Amino acid sequence: MSIHHLAPSADGRLIQAAIDQASAAGGGVVSLQPGIHATGTLYLKSNVELHLCSGARLQGFDRPEFYDDFTDPGFDAVSPEKSRKCLLAAKHAENIAVTGMGEINGAGPAFYDTNVPPGAFYAKPPHPRPRMVQFYNCKNVRFEGVSFVDSPGWTFWLLGCEDVYISRIRVHGCQQMINNDGIDIDDCRRVTVSDCHITTGDDCIILRAIRRGPDHRALCEDVTVTNCILNSRCQGIRIGCPSDDTIRNATFSNIVIHGAGNGININNPIRYLRTGDTGFLHLSNLVFNNFTIDSGRVPLWINVEKTVRLRYIGSMTFSNFRIRAPQPVRLDGCPETPIEDITLSDVSITTTSSVPLVAEHVRRLSLNRVECTAIPADEA
Repeated sequence: MSIHHLAPSADGRLIQAAIDQASAAGGGVVSLQPGIHATGTLYLKSNVELHLCSGARLQGFDRPEFYDDFTDPGFDAVSPEKSRKCLLAAKHAENIAVTGMGEINGAGPAFYDTNVPPGAFYAKPPHPRPRMVQFYNCKNVRFEGVSFVDSPGWTFWLLGCEDVYISRIRVHGCQQMINNDGIDIDDCRRVTVSDCHITTGDDCIILRAIRRGPDHRALCEDVTVTNCILNSRCQGIRIGCPSDDTIRNATFSNIVIHGAGNGININNPIRYLRTGDTGFLHLSNLVFNNFTIDSGRVPLWINVEKTVRLRYIGSMTFSNFRIRAPQPVRLDGCPETPIEDITLSDVSITTTSSVPLVAEHVRRLSLNRVECTAIPADEA
């Protein structure tokens, strides 16, 4: 195995050359030494580990023209946020890793119009904003220890990947940036996320199954998320959209969610439908255990808007929850798509709402030891 030690530089081509050489030799480690390493798009290759030593910062450039458009025949049908640009790219690669105690910085605020009132979201510009990590159709992927700071777009978009391990990372995005999601797990299988701290202006952890064409069947399954602390201005955990395909067999445990946004959000509004689509999502077999949620809006919200027709949404268990929020827990199905087979067990809800739990168009709802406490707004 080859090891390449790289001194700080303003030329990302040196890093790419080391990655290419390591891959051509059958595998190796590219180690970034303490200091600032400036770069545009980098492509990880099979059997290569990009290691950031403590004190090393991989600094993305602050203008979109320094980033490549990610292209691949299987990928080209989708481009959320109208951008294909990214800082760390990989496609059809195996046995790749990003490790160490260093930092990857995306210079996020530089890509927005920050001339807004104090505390408001920055205005999105007309030019595309790069994502930080964009891996497509990769296997045996590992992220460990690194801090991912201020991605201009989604921090992670893992699309069509298998056997992914994410542990002990920190994702920190300025909460005035919108669409700077934490970890988007899309059409992936066997993913583990553990011991991570994520702070974003948008959703922290997201499960999706985006269909990349009429003949493509997307499947997101066998996902485990544990021992994480999430702080979002939008949603701590977001699962699915109404035009997605199949999401199933996911477990979330030992999670703390706090911040101004919602806690767990499984929302299927009409505005998220693809053009000409009335709904397609099949969502099942989700387990949530041992949560502390202190949210600024809705702590747990499962919703299907009227006229949206999903194939199935249900088979979910929520146990050992401690909730404090101004709005109630909401289970809002609709006549076309009822929510089915929901269990709430050992759940404590403290809220300023006069109605702590709302359930409409729900089939087979089981409530075991659910305690609700209403408090005055001035005590919240």
